[in-house]
Amino acid sequence: MEGKAVMENSEVLSSEKPRNKEEKTEAKEGLQCITDGSNEEEQKKVSLMRAFVEKQDPSSKEVDDLMMRRFLRARDLDIEKASSMFLKHLKWKRTFIPNGLILASEIPNDLAQNKMFMQGMDKKGRPITVAFGGRHFHNKGGLDEFKRFVVFALEKLCARMPTGQEKFVVIGDLEGWGYSNSDIRAYLGALTILQDYYPERLGKLLIVHVPYIFMTVWKIVYPFIDNNTKKKIVFVENKRLKSTLLQDIDESQLPEIYGGKMALVPIQDS
Repeated sequence: MEGKAVMENSEVLSSEKPRNKEEKTEAKEGLQCITDGSNEEEQKKVSLMRAFVEKQDPSSKEVDDLMMRRFLRARDLDIEKASSMFLKHLKWKRTFIPNGLILASEIPNDLAQNKMFMQGMDKKGRPITVAFGGRHFHNKGGLDEFKRFVVFALEKLCARMPTGQEKFVVIGDLEGWGYSNSDIRAYLGALTILQDYYPERLGKLLIVHVPYIFMTVWKIVYPFIDNNTKKKIVFVENKRLKSTLLQDIDESQLPEIYGGKMALVPIQDS
C-alpha cells in the first residue's frame, strides 16, 4: 500500500530498569552524562522528582537519573505527573515481573509464532527489531502471555543498547496481514506497556507493507496513542521501502528481506 493512501486515512504520517551492583559505576556515569542531553531545567526537575519519589518508594534510589528523565519527558516535564507515572511503573514491575525478568519458558505460544526478530543497529546506534504482524494470531496463552512476550522483547532491546543510548527502532511488517491477525486487545495491551512502563524508549516505528484493510484497525488504536509516540510513527510507501529504510539504517545493518545484508535472528536467540 502506498503512503499516500495511508495519509488519507491517518493523521500519523511523518515521520527500566533498576541497576544491579555491577551496573552502579555505569549508573554514576549516567548521572554525569545526563547533562549532555538535558538542559538546566530538566536537571533541576530530575533532582526534585528524585527527592519526591524516594520518599514514596525507597527502591527508587536504585534507579538512575536517565530513567527519571525519560518519565519526565513523557509527561512534558510535569514533576507531579511524571512521579505518579514512575511510581506506578515500580509497582507494576514488582507485580508483573517479580523475578526481574520474563523467561522464554513463560511465553511458548507467542515465541512459536516466530513473529519477532532482533536486528543490528541503526545509524544512531539504536537496536532494531522486526515484528511481523501477519504472523500474530490468537493463541491459547491469551492476552496475559502476549503481555509477557512484549515485556520479554522490550527487555531484550533495552539490554542491547550501548552506553549512552536510550531508544530502539521497530520495523513493523504487515505483509500478509488480514482480519485473522487482528487483535485489538493485544495491540492496546502492548501500547499500554510501551507508553506507561517503558516511556521514551521508542525511537522510531517504521510500518511497512501496509494493507488497506489495516486502516480499519488503525482508526480504533490511533486515539490511544499519545502525542509523543505519534510523532515517531512512519508509514513507508512500498515503492520507496528500501530507500526510506536506508535513511536510518546502513545497508550492512538492514535485514536481507529489505535488500540489506543482515540476517534476522529470532528474539529469543538474540
